[in-house]
Amino acid sequence: MLAVLAAGALIGTLGAAGPVTGDPATAPAATATATATATAVVLDDTYYQDALGKSGEELKSALNTIISDQTKLSYSQVWDALKDTDEDPEDSSNVVLLYTGRSQSKDSNGGGSGQWNREHVWAKSHGDFGTSTGPGTDIHHLRPTDVQVNSTRGNKDFDEGGSELSDAPGNFTDGDSFEPRDEVKGDVARMILYMAVRYEGTDSFPDLEPNDQVDNGSQPYMGRLSVLKQWSQEDPPDSFEQRRNDVIFEQYQHNRNPFIDHPEWVDEIW
Repeated sequence: MLAVLAAGALIGTLGAAGPVTGDPATAPAATATATATATAVVLDDTYYQDALGKSGEELKSALNTIISDQTKLSYSQVWDALKDTDEDPEDSSNVVLLYTGRSQSKDSNGGGSGQWNREHVWAKSHGDFGTSTGPGTDIHHLRPTDVQVNSTRGNKDFDEGGSELSDAPGNFTDGDSFEPRDEVKGDVARMILYMAVRYEGTDSFPDLEPNDQVDNGSQPYMGRLSVLKQWSQEDPPDSFEQRRNDVIFEQYQHNRNPFIDHPEWVDEIW
């Protein structure tokens, strides 16, 4: 709770600060970077203090202990949570859909064509955890997604290549993999790697792990690790992803995705 209050207070303080000087075109990005850096300092002194200075399996184990302390949601509660976590910063009545990038009414959710539903970025069949409270309801990897695009992605692993989706330009798919648009490639990678650290075979759930394969079926694996690492480097956390992490931490699960706060930890572990 100390970390929640400290981070929230710091974000509020920085948000009230004066404008960043310099090129107006780069000012918003500079402000977001400065805020994220300052927030990370506070979190390192509180939330992440037991993980600092570690690497490899030792770091992974420390992070698992930290982020496993969370409030769990029911699958029905996920609907309302996503309306907050993925809110369009330019229109508070809408959410931004993960793969299409479309801004759509929060109330246009369900299972019909043109609506949005709850996408398990770590496909729930990979480990067969379904929608059970735990990995099946963890909003760090659940995102609002166009119903049809969600169906097209199915339970495919992530990799590059395939044919472009006509209803979601910038996304590609083939028989055993799915490639999201460039703007969310890093988001997808960090969600997958969060799941691999959070779910280590305890709590009656499978030990989720990334591997460098596709077509993993029902095994508790998700690929392709080498591509996910590349995506995390090429598409670093942006303000939308950082805000999402904060909302989950402060309002819902009270845990964080450490790879949004410390992207360098991807290479430290894998």
